[in-house]
This record gives sequence, C-alpha cells and structure tokens, in this order.
Amino acid sequence: MASNTLAGSRLRKLAQRRAAPPPAPEVGESSQAAEERCELCNERVAPGHRHVVDIASRQLMCACQACSILFDSKGTGGGHYRLVPNRRLLIGNLLMDEVAWQDLQIPVDMAFFFYSTPIGRVTAFYPGPVGATESQLELRSWPDIERHNPVLATLEHDVEALLVNRANGVRQHWLVPIDDCYALVGVFRTAWEGLSGGREVWQELDGFFEELGRRARPATREGEILRSITAANGRGG
Repeated sequence: MASNTLAGSRLRKLAQRRAAPPPAPEVGESSQAAEERCELCNERVAPGHRHVVDIASRQLMCACQACSILFDSKGTGGGHYRLVPNRRLLIGNLLMDEVAWQDLQIPVDMAFFFYSTPIGRVTAFYPGPVGATESQLELRSWPDIERHNPVLATLEHDVEALLVNRANGVRQHWLVPIDDCYALVGVFRTAWEGLSGGREVWQELDGFFEELGRRARPATREGEILRSITAANGRGG
C-alpha cells in the first residue's frame, strides 16, 4: 500500500530550477506572466526563493522574502504553515548498518524520512518515475536509529528530512530541507526512461548529489559541525 502526495508540476519546477535558471519569456508572453509568484501574498519571487509547507497537505508553497521573514518566527502560521529551513548536513558517521536498513523495509536504495505532524510519527518516502511513494509501515526500528544518531532528534517536524542514498554501493546520509527531497523526486520524474531509468537519470542524480555536497556542511551523528568532508567521513562509528 502506498500513496503519492507530491504534486507533479511542482516537482518538475524544482528539478528544472536545480539544473538551470528560469527561462526567458516566450514571444508574446509578458515577463510578469513568466515570473513565479508568492503563493501567500502574490508578490513576485526571486530565483532561489524560500518555500513554506502546508502541513496538512504536504504541499510546498513559494514564499517571497517578506513572507519568509514572517514565517521564520516560531509560532507563526497557526500550526498550518511552516517555513522550510536552509540547513544541509552530510552525516559522515551516521549509524545505519545493513540490518537497520532492512528493518525499515524500504524496497529501493534511496529514501527520505521526516516527522509528519498529521500522522504523529516519522514516515518514509522513496522516489521513482511516478513520483514519491509513501511507505505505509510504521518504521518500528526508527527509535533505535534515532537513539544511536542524536542529530536526527534535531530534525524540524514536516520541513527537514534524513535523505539516505545507498544506490550503486554508495552510503550517504544527509540532513536536508524537505524541498531538496521534492527536487530529488522531480529528477526521477523528468529524467527517467524505460524500465531501468536510462543513463540520463543517473547522470542527473549524480549532479544532484554533487550539488548537494557543495552546499552541505559535514557533521557527525551527534550534530557536531566539522571543517571538511574528509573529517566527516573519517569519524568512525
């Protein structure tokens, strides 16, 4: 049992925004029509703008600078909206061995985990060519994983996620804003071809994680920020 809750049009926009600047208006199209608008106040938004999450629907909403500042205050939004933060960490020594991963019963090698306020627990999504599929399991092993990795207890509900990449033998664990996860799903939807995905989707995924690596800070499972990626990967665990 699974459900897709991430809108396809928004995923495509996020995937395209990651790869290139906004396109120029076409002939006959005004520059105002081509620009994105804040979905809270209808003001124009700049490239690289922030997002707000509608907690109930899990939908991302574009936010202008003024609305981002407003929703950055704790308690603003009445429990309905929450600003997506900018924190990105590469957790080089996160403890999640093969047994722990198998206990989560995720059927693929890439997934993201976040605390969902509407259901009152951590949930998991995994990306694919049709969007993001939500695991319907209760992730009973998550409390043990969190206990061994205190940084996971700092995830902001609904707007930050643990992104796990185990594809092709990689073992990477990232703490990211939830809109990065939406962008990852957008890559799958826009670049996947055929049964296996094709070469393009894996090239795009490599580019996604390379960019994420440039933007993320290395950290330990305790939440300590390190000076370099090498230092993060050198911490045992």
